[in-house]
Amino acid sequence: MTRVLTIHSSARRSGSYSRKLTDELIEQLKQKFDNVTVTSRDVAEGLSFPTENWLTDRVVPKGERTAEQETALAQTDELVEELRAADIVVVGAPTYNFGIPAALKAWIDHIAQPGRTFNYTENGPVGLLSDTKVYVVNASGGVPVGSPADFVTPYLKHVFGFLGISDVEFIAADQLMMSENDSLQRARTTIEQVAA
Repeated sequence: MTRVLTIHSSARRSGSYSRKLTDELIEQLKQKFDNVTVTSRDVAEGLSFPTENWLTDRVVPKGERTAEQETALAQTDELVEELRAADIVVVGAPTYNFGIPAALKAWIDHIAQPGRTFNYTENGPVGLLSDTKVYVVNASGGVPVGSPADFVTPYLKHVFGFLGISDVEFIAADQLMMSENDSLQRARTTIEQVAA
């Protein structure tokens, strides 16, 4: 069984290029692998943001938490376990003002957890998710991927690398406001190659 986790982060429901292309990629993955199960998480529906108590309580082992801490960390636990269970993660990441949506940053804050997705060692942090593959579908109106103004792809590559994930592939539909058809075609060609 191949377990796929999809993360949608676009604030748009209809007309979202990142959502549409992400869904197309999922269909290609279903054709490529036998017995695919897909868990979908729409972080644009809203996640909690870090608080002072959350920052200290998140490192308390589950068996040692108070009932109040268990309740406060329930969302974090759920998101971490979804990620840890996935073989493949597909992230829809539109570019908002040169960066990722706040909802996607909130998801990253939840899933980057010491002792669960990375460990601190005497030689520095070590990621624990080395067996995971990540596809990032990045849509942007004007920012070219790989340009000095692109803070989405290097940031996400660094974050996933920090968690031990080195196999990160970007599917870009960039500069959609300048050349929509060409940009979508390039993205779809890359998506088709995923299933090859």
